[in-house]
Amino acid sequence: MRRVWPLTVRGTGALVLALACFIIANEAGIIELLYFGVLLVALLAASLAALYLARPTDAVVRSLHPDISTVGRETLVDVRVGVRSAFPTPAGTWTDGIPKALRGKAQGTFPALGSGLRGGSRAGARSVDLTYSVTGVRRGVHALGRLAVRFTDPFGLARRSIMLGDRTPVTVAPAIVDLSPLVDYAGEAGGTLHTTTNQLGQGADNLVARPYVPGDSMRRIHWRATAHRDELMVRQEEQESTPEASVVLDRGVLRWSSEALSAPGADPGFETAVSMCVSAVARLVHDGYAVEVLDSDGTLLAERIDGGDMDDVETLLTHFATLTARRDDHLGKLSRLFAGVNTGPLVLIVGRFDPADADAIAAVPHHSTLPLLFSTSPVGDALDRAADAGWRAHALEPDGDLAFAWSSGVGRGVHDVV
Repeated sequence: MRRVWPLTVRGTGALVLALACFIIANEAGIIELLYFGVLLVALLAASLAALYLARPTDAVVRSLHPDISTVGRETLVDVRVGVRSAFPTPAGTWTDGIPKALRGKAQGTFPALGSGLRGGSRAGARSVDLTYSVTGVRRGVHALGRLAVRFTDPFGLARRSIMLGDRTPVTVAPAIVDLSPLVDYAGEAGGTLHTTTNQLGQGADNLVARPYVPGDSMRRIHWRATAHRDELMVRQEEQESTPEASVVLDRGVLRWSSEALSAPGADPGFETAVSMCVSAVARLVHDGYAVEVLDSDGTLLAERIDGGDMDDVETLLTHFATLTARRDDHLGKLSRLFAGVNTGPLVLIVGRFDPADADAIAAVPHHSTLPLLFSTSPVGDALDRAADAGWRAHALEPDGDLAFAWSSGVGRGVHDVV
């Protein structure tokens, strides 16, 4: 926002004094006051010229480290500002615009720059690097900027406030919580996790290897056999076994507040569910499971993520930054979705969950080796009914301890309120 009046309080006082000198000099015939008034006006003109001859450009480039901000975690923002001026520029202050979805202190001292001609730079073009940090508060895509810079001349008589550059979109991903591993529950996971772990670790030497052919995944290269035979070798597909898991997030808006339908980050309960969803996916993928992320009607919320592929988990976080609820309610279809299918761990995350819902999905736990159910708004004895049907059911409070709920579900078959 540009200031209409370019003079500071000191500069305004100098202008008033100059006018007074002109009036008194004219009325009293004191020529010295006229000279003094001219000197003050010249000083004011020089101060304004020193500010407005400097031409900061609109080349404002922001870079984030990491590229995606996460709720509750700090992100470093580097700002490079282009400055084009053949004249020295005075020191000033800068402030970058931070939306309510981010928290941080984006302000500091804008350094003074010498003449661009002295350094021999082309047309006086230089750059200034600024740094600050922000912390994600609300999931979604938000914007940093614009950059406000305020200069004051060395005498403190004039000031100039300018807005530089455009806004920079920032993706704030849901919070991800470090959950306890499933490596101690290989038996409950269908017995395949142990096999996969051996292949990735010490047991890999005992696998049958064959020559590499175009189309084979680079992840299947058997490095020890490759070094021994001096040609690319891959593990036999028949010897590989990948445990599977499913994470289901019910997005039906009837189970959340209406705000969950309008914008990310608006419903605390939905935010807790999204955070639990991505945290569970990260944990399962890290433990070697191939994970499918579904809505309760079977719609894929993300492409299947292979075990150990944490890069795809990062992609999932970016995708879930803008995830909202939907209008339909399909939790009852979950039983048909898993009918006739046996899977490993199954994580179901819902909002409002009543006894009728528990009865509707009572058959699902029999198709999973580790059925986990988390509800942010259980009704009546719904969790008790779900537990009787075989679910490891738990209630989650918004901003509750997700790690404790997860460890309780994995370790025990009773439900707790977190």
